[in-house]
Amino acid sequence: MNKKSRVVIFGKNGFIAENIISLLNKKKIQNKALSSQNLNLLKKSSIKKIKETIYENDVIIFISAKAPVKNLKMFNENLTMLNNFIAGIDNKKIKHLIYVSSDAVYADSSKKINERSITDPDSLHGIMHLTREKLLETLNIKLTIVRPTLVYGSKDPHNGYGPNKFVRLAKQNSDIVLFGKGEEKRDHIWVNDLAKIIFIIIKKNIYGKINATSGKVFSFFQIAKIIKKTSNKNINIIFTKRSGKMPHNGYRAFQKSRIQNIIPNFKFNQIDIVLKKIYKHY
Repeated sequence: MNKKSRVVIFGKNGFIAENIISLLNKKKIQNKALSSQNLNLLKKSSIKKIKETIYENDVIIFISAKAPVKNLKMFNENLTMLNNFIAGIDNKKIKHLIYVSSDAVYADSSKKINERSITDPDSLHGIMHLTREKLLETLNIKLTIVRPTLVYGSKDPHNGYGPNKFVRLAKQNSDIVLFGKGEEKRDHIWVNDLAKIIFIIIKKNIYGKINATSGKVFSFFQIAKIIKKTSNKNINIIFTKRSGKMPHNGYRAFQKSRIQNIIPNFKFNQIDIVLKKIYKHY
């Protein structure tokens, strides 16, 4: 990346974007962040605004999405957002486009997944991201697709099942309730590590597909135990009967990320250490 390049982020108000912007500012890299308040990608008027906003040689990070996708309305809205974006950058000489996708694009597997694994999503969320990826791949542009696994961090607004919710429950002196026995094993990535990966991609001009995955799996029960121990509170970990099928057949593991082959000294932060930091800062 040269000094004249500017990083433009679509999706300013998101949890991931906030951490990327913070890192770019820390590294003193010129950036411009756009939100739906000043550029609503659902509206055709956004096309003209994009044409006026994007400069030649810009690096673009596209994170804008309505997620997770729960119905066809949300699915179609996400495609509308991307289509308007593509129309806006038409004929622009973009230096580099980084699209933040999801590991939901991959088919379930009993083996460890890598960047070459089969993409055959079984959810609307995964289908949406894969459709967006394929649309972007038709463009004559230098493209990087980043596929994060479950992202966690202290400012995650979703409060979804997993590390963030468990920490909040412990802070409130509430019991941690698990689906089944919390036995399903998943890979998790700290949002700070994801921001670092994207920074490296920009700095090193890395293209293609990159899994933002740590390569290690923890069960939700293990995560709950770490948080219970960290809290040093008299809270319980409660098992409940599952009402549906166990996601991903209880196993979603990844091989070492391609980023670690390109940057051998890149280290992911250990989840037990990060959870202790998050707990203290809540």
